[in-house]
Amino acid sequence: MNIVLMGYRGCGKTTVGRIVAARLQRPFFDADAIIRGRAGKTIREIVAAGGWESFRALERSAVEELAGQEGCVIALGGGAVLDQQNVKALKRNGFFLWMTADGATIARRLGKDGATDAQRPPLAGTDTGAEIEIILREREPVYRAAADGVVATAGRPVEEVATEIIQITHPHLLASQE
Repeated sequence: MNIVLMGYRGCGKTTVGRIVAARLQRPFFDADAIIRGRAGKTIREIVAAGGWESFRALERSAVEELAGQEGCVIALGGGAVLDQQNVKALKRNGFFLWMTADGATIARRLGKDGATDAQRPPLAGTDTGAEIEIILREREPVYRAAADGVVATAGRPVEEVATEIIQITHPHLLASQE
C-alpha cells in the first residue's frame, strides 16, 4: 500500500513525505518533481506554453505511473485530486492523507519558499492571500471526499506531523500486507 499525501501548496506534503518515507524505509515520489523533470520546465513554464490542460495531462500520466508503484510515499500536487481519474488510480493501492493548514499559515510558508513564484503560476489571478482562501474553499469538498485521514500541519514541527502520519497509516499498512 502507498501513502498518498494531498492538500494545498505549502501544507508540507513534500517535506513531511520525505521524512515519512525515510522513517519507513520506503521510496518517496513527488508528482510535481516528476512532471518538471519529464518536461524540463517549471510548472509555470508548462502552463504558460500549453495551459492548465497541458499540465494536467502530464500530471495524469505521472499519477498513473505512480499508482502502479507499491510501498511508497507519494506527494501529490495540490490540484491532482481534482481529476477523479487520478484519485481512482491511486485509491487502488493508496491510503490518502489530507494535509491541512489555514490560509495565513500557507501564505507564510509560501512567502518563505523563494521557488514558489518562479515554479508555480497563480491559480486565481488575485493576490496570494485571497487566492489561497478562494482555492481552499473550492477544493475543500474534493480533498474531504478523497481523504482516508486528515492531518493538521499548522503550528506543528514537521517531525511531529510525520509521526502522526505514520501512526495513522500503520494499521492500514499492516492490513495491506496480510
